[in-house]
Amino acid sequence: MESEAEICSRNRTREYLEGLQLVKQGAEARVYRGRLLGKAVVVKERFPKTYRHPVLDEKLTHKRTSQEVRSIFRCRKAGISAPVVYFVDYISNCIYLEDIEESVTVRDYIMSTQEDGGNLYSLAENIGQILAHMHDEDVIHGDLTTSNMLLRPPHLEMNMVLIDFGLSFISGLPEDKGVDLYVLEKAFLSTHPNTEDVFKALLKSYAAASKKSGPVIKKLEDVRLRGRKRSMVG
Repeated sequence: MESEAEICSRNRTREYLEGLQLVKQGAEARVYRGRLLGKAVVVKERFPKTYRHPVLDEKLTHKRTSQEVRSIFRCRKAGISAPVVYFVDYISNCIYLEDIEESVTVRDYIMSTQEDGGNLYSLAENIGQILAHMHDEDVIHGDLTTSNMLLRPPHLEMNMVLIDFGLSFISGLPEDKGVDLYVLEKAFLSTHPNTEDVFKALLKSYAAASKKSGPVIKKLEDVRLRGRKRSMVG
């Protein structure tokens, strides 16, 4: 049973969130944009899942929230650019994050650069270096796509920020890191046609920058092979 203080806290949070702009709703969370104490914030709320037992749901939701915050803190401590965490509300399972104002997604940047006939290799090298650093810190993002990478202004300076660590976890296993890269490869090539050479440059940069890249790249090849076999079987 919730205490009166917890009920009051949930009600206050709900009133605050209702005054914000809902920008995204997925199966696991809602994302809002607004201001908190004069700062531009993004609020990620993991809402209760009615199909799960309430006690189990609360434990799982609390764990996912904790893992996400832990991954962000670990990245920032290592000098990897990720949003500042302003506040975590473990009663309502809300994370209050820095809003990267005037940023663009790497997805949109690639598309506009392709339309203009520009070069994407410097961006690919930058992404490879950042992901190598992240994996060397044993952070597995879990949902690497070009939509979960932002470029701060001025965008040509390639100051990239990783976002949306909702599926992240900590692991030193080359298998987990290889799967992370495989997820990005599938998302990258399906979203951005004719960029096979760009992604090869990304992996080359990753391999050069990571201290642990050998086993990871080997696992990536294994994961690719398993993926091709599944496609052939259907």
